[in-house]
Amino acid sequence: MTTPARKLNLNVGINTTGYLPNAWKYRTGTRHDINDPGYYRRLTELAHKGLFDAVFFSDHPALMTDPNSRPFHTIDPLILCTALAAQVPDIGFVATMSSTYNSPFNLARRTQSADIISGGRMIINIVSSFNPNVAANFGAAPLPPRSERYARASEFLDVAKKLWSSWDPSREGEIPENRFWDAASAHAIEHAGDHFKIKGPLNVPRGPQGHPVLAQAGASEGGIDLAARHGEIIYCNILSRPAGQAFGGKVRDRAAAHGRDPSGIRIVPGLVVILGESRKQALRKHELFSGAGSEDGLIARFVKENGIDPDGFDPDAVLDAERFIPDQNRLLAVGMGLGLADLLTHEKLTARQVVRRSEGHHRLLLGTPEEVADGIIDLWADGTVDGYTLQPPRAPDDIEEFIEKVVPILQDRGVYRTAYEGKTVRDRYGLPYPA
Repeated sequence: MTTPARKLNLNVGINTTGYLPNAWKYRTGTRHDINDPGYYRRLTELAHKGLFDAVFFSDHPALMTDPNSRPFHTIDPLILCTALAAQVPDIGFVATMSSTYNSPFNLARRTQSADIISGGRMIINIVSSFNPNVAANFGAAPLPPRSERYARASEFLDVAKKLWSSWDPSREGEIPENRFWDAASAHAIEHAGDHFKIKGPLNVPRGPQGHPVLAQAGASEGGIDLAARHGEIIYCNILSRPAGQAFGGKVRDRAAAHGRDPSGIRIVPGLVVILGESRKQALRKHELFSGAGSEDGLIARFVKENGIDPDGFDPDAVLDAERFIPDQNRLLAVGMGLGLADLLTHEKLTARQVVRRSEGHHRLLLGTPEEVADGIIDLWADGTVDGYTLQPPRAPDDIEEFIEKVVPILQDRGVYRTAYEGKTVRDRYGLPYPA
């Protein structure tokens, strides 16, 4: 048998108006779209037309009330994905869920149910929640320390995996005529750990993928360890080849140290694409969509966001990587903030160069469709990444433009599918089925 040719995996984020907070002013649609199930159906159908592996929903169960921005997380992603799966075939769904503010049994039951309903198209992105506003919505207790959240998340997934496999009808033996089922096909998990004590079994049978594919986001030490133990699809911030190879090597080495086969891991970092008929036009669109207004505005934003004294700052001086390493104990996500420090560790860059390499904590590709396609293939071809999670500045506009102008180039170059193959997202990602 011949091994199928490796193909580029692409997911696309479809939260509300698009990824960049200021780009909503330049999109097609109205402000009412963000709470309209029909809008998300249209985006999913568009992503299906582009043959994406999955649509991706990030989530914080809290309303961000900045009057100068827009709500970014509204309808519960698992409920929305389940509804969309009933309306749009083939494509997968990434639903973000918190291990800190869920119970393992309830999450395992709901997600296994959604995977069965969708025919094996669910991906669950487990996060430990870093926002104090989320904690405040679940009681008076403060947000637990980062180390505790990651320890809970790891045990949470240990429990979920046991539950997902605790009732397997394929284990049934000969069933007498007067019996409906073989109760021996289910077993109690009897889990007793530091954070959970759960008997089981789950009252939903094993799903078409064994269990939903597990996604994980984060590049802090705790995030890497969680990804190495459990993650199958890793959503992260990779801005260059050396940084990406170092990150992927670290995750896979840690997985092997935990006794796991690292070949069952796919790296699919975020990617912001801004297209133009020329690179110059793409640069101007970047300045517009970012809200900075000009290259000087982008540099001023960079200075402000990184706490740099603007007096005497030289935007053309090479930046010191150590200056941008985020505090491991900060409340905000550490992993996404590490991307810049990792980039500067491997490349000598100025602020003027850096502001064109990253947007919204993700790799930024600017230029013509051909230039963007070259940039996508560049890190994929040598295995630095397995694909990307496209984060369009505007939805639906930038998704439509990517599908119309970039996807055909990727297909012509033989790196991207021309039709859906395989029934489940495990099949399309080439991931092993759980034993």
